[in-house]
Amino acid sequence: MLCQRCHRKLKSQRSIEIGLGPICKKKHDRELVEAEFLKNQITIDEVLEEKQVS
Repeated sequence: MLCQRCHRKLKSQRSIEIGLGPICKKKHDRELVEAEFLKNQITIDEVLEEKQVS
């Protein structure tokens, strides 16, 4: 089976079950955390709009 991210051959049973090698899994997890962080951020424009509406 190949890694879904880099398409290299997966060697360990755990990697095969997950579908990602250990390095690609770390990168994938980091991207998910960053995406969640960015989703929760607000911009200065949003803050200013809230003040104008109030």
